[in-house]
Amino acid sequence: MSSTLLHLVPVRSRQAKEFVRTWHRHHPPPAGQIFAVGAADENGILRAVAIVGRPVARHLDDGTTLEVTRTGSDGTRNTNSLLYGASWRPAKARGYRRLITFTQEGESGASLRGAGWRLIASRPPRAGWHTPSRPRTGHGNDHVAHFLWQAP
Repeated sequence: MSSTLLHLVPVRSRQAKEFVRTWHRHHPPPAGQIFAVGAADENGILRAVAIVGRPVARHLDDGTTLEVTRTGSDGTRNTNSLLYGASWRPAKARGYRRLITFTQEGESGASLRGAGWRLIASRPPRAGWHTPSRPRTGHGNDHVAHFLWQAP
């Protein structure tokens, strides 16, 4: 797509989840969220969304950390970088001290680096998240390495 002038827009939960359902490459929308933010073009057309919620991993859910649990973009350039940057400001304003997200093997992290985020850890592939004490259905990302990023 050609260069597009983008601006931030508020996005309601239902609209953000529907956008992710349509545009995300490999995950369904997350179950919950704290807030969502969108990027729209000069005509007001929504081009991307970011959904921010409590960390998915229990050990990261310390009450002061939020996670960008999903982004979705129609392919318009620079939307994810814009949204990663924009997600940290309201998280900080609400008193959170840390904002994280994960990428998986095969994703470059260019949008995160463009927004100033730092790669802080890599996680080896897991056979899956299902355990007898906590049954879970796979989402197609078993046996894939993951990378943990943190906002500046």
